[in-house]
Amino acid sequence: MRNMILFFFLLNGMASFAQTNAGVADGVTSGGNYFTRRVEKEKKIVADSIRIEGYWRNFHFRKPNEKSKGFSLVFVMHGSGGSGPGMMEKVPEFDGIADQEKMIAVFPSGYKNFWNECRKKSTAEANAIDINEQAFFQGMINFFVKKYGIDREKVFAVGTSGGGHMAYKLGMTMPAAFKAITAIVANLPDTNNLDCTTSGAPMHVMIVNGTEDKTNPYNGGEVILGSGNFGFVRSSERSLQYWADVAGYTGLPTITLLPDLDPKDGKRIETYSHSGGKKEVVLLKVIGGKHDYPGDINVHRYAWEFFKSVQ
Repeated sequence: MRNMILFFFLLNGMASFAQTNAGVADGVTSGGNYFTRRVEKEKKIVADSIRIEGYWRNFHFRKPNEKSKGFSLVFVMHGSGGSGPGMMEKVPEFDGIADQEKMIAVFPSGYKNFWNECRKKSTAEANAIDINEQAFFQGMINFFVKKYGIDREKVFAVGTSGGGHMAYKLGMTMPAAFKAITAIVANLPDTNNLDCTTSGAPMHVMIVNGTEDKTNPYNGGEVILGSGNFGFVRSSERSLQYWADVAGYTGLPTITLLPDLDPKDGKRIETYSHSGGKKEVVLLKVIGGKHDYPGDINVHRYAWEFFKSVQ
């Protein structure tokens, strides 16, 4: 990964994440209708929905303060059991920089708080009824192109935990629609737990995983969430290798140790990057990291710098 990324925005820590909300069925099978549910005028927060195959799917965003033609579009996905509004509260980083950085950050909600991502063993209802996530995200992209004039060549996705798995799905199944993705505390589903048809196309990808994560095991293994079993995931190294292979890299990644800007958190970050080809592929190994965010970097600002570098 480019050197400009490795040391940019390393000062801000992150809080833990929590969420609530959902999409609901209304029995209507037609799609493509939009309506605004609510606008919080002071913060210019817009709550909107799009109907996909009979289900109203919700998303939230802050209305731009200036003309947004040519802006980037960044989807920020919550974890399993969460919601767009909850994630919006917990990730305020984009709110203060959106206009000057010429981007719109969108916080969609999973169906009944979960995504239909690529883990075959997922116990989420979204997976059981095969909610059409690709149509949802394509519909949102079309909405922001039509209403705000965003640049289709500058569409990105970043997600945490289950949202990270959703980012993987977008990268594997919609590479023409997304320029780059970032998956936080999420490994790719193992080959026996993958139910997505992958395109095999290369993608700019950043992965951020902790070595002490019991929910998303760094070295791969079974993912248990409460009483739910989401099946096996690959190790972080194998997840990185998948994207490196698809991008055509054959050598070893370049390893860089980032500055320890938060000695009290007991964590260090190493980057494993493949660069110089057509796509950038990088893993941030958070040594001592759990199912949380590291203190040495602000992961969402860091993801944005990664996205900017590959535009």
